[in-house]
Amino acid sequence: MNPSLTRFRTEVALDLMTLAQLHDRELTPATLQALKKADFPHCFAFKLTGSTAAEAVLVLESALAELDGSRAQCDELAADYAAIYLTHAYVAAPCESVWLDDDGLAMQAPMFEVRKIYARFGFCAPNWRMRSDDHLVHQIQFLAELLDPREPDGMNECARFLDDHTLRWLPDFVRRVAARAQTPFYAGVALLTHALLDELRDVLAEIIGEARPSPEEIEQRAQRAARERREAVAVPLPDRYVPGTAPSW
Repeated sequence: MNPSLTRFRTEVALDLMTLAQLHDRELTPATLQALKKADFPHCFAFKLTGSTAAEAVLVLESALAELDGSRAQCDELAADYAAIYLTHAYVAAPCESVWLDDDGLAMQAPMFEVRKIYARFGFCAPNWRMRSDDHLVHQIQFLAELLDPREPDGMNECARFLDDHTLRWLPDFVRRVAARAQTPFYAGVALLTHALLDELRDVLAEIIGEARPSPEEIEQRAQRAARERREAVAVPLPDRYVPGTAPSW
């Protein structure tokens, strides 16, 4: 494999794991100091250039400059984290099913779809009852797994998973978190996550030589897949009984 491409995949996978950690647990004083020491959010190997990324960087720079790790600040951050990821207080679930299911319910068809995809690559959610397979943390971790240079078709699969899953619902999640979060830090993390994944998808299109499909094409593909699933599980109805053609007892 091309050494520069190997390095790209390895470094971006590490960037994704950093993002996953920020969505995975509330910010602690130790993590805050580590972020500052690493010059977050400028520490990513994958350099972002879009307007969403620029906004995210400004928000996070300002947020980190104000954070000193005090008990009051950590309590505020913990409350904001809980409102986003644990209590559903902001009505901004970090799970795909809630956004794509017709009834807005958790642990529906999208969760089982991503579970099947994970299984093909030996990836699984540690405890789906505590954190469902389609949770943002698991999706980012899975994308990092796909970018591992040892995964031969990983970049194509990464692009497809972004199209069919993460980027179908992430923009709505991010908009709501950015509007309702009480701390600039978590608003900035949400914006940065969207920016990185969206720009990564554009770069993958260039690398694999396939144009990025339009939102309409993606939705048509999703609807077609849903029809195929329904047809696969359809139960045939029994033949209608016609009086006189057979015994009725």
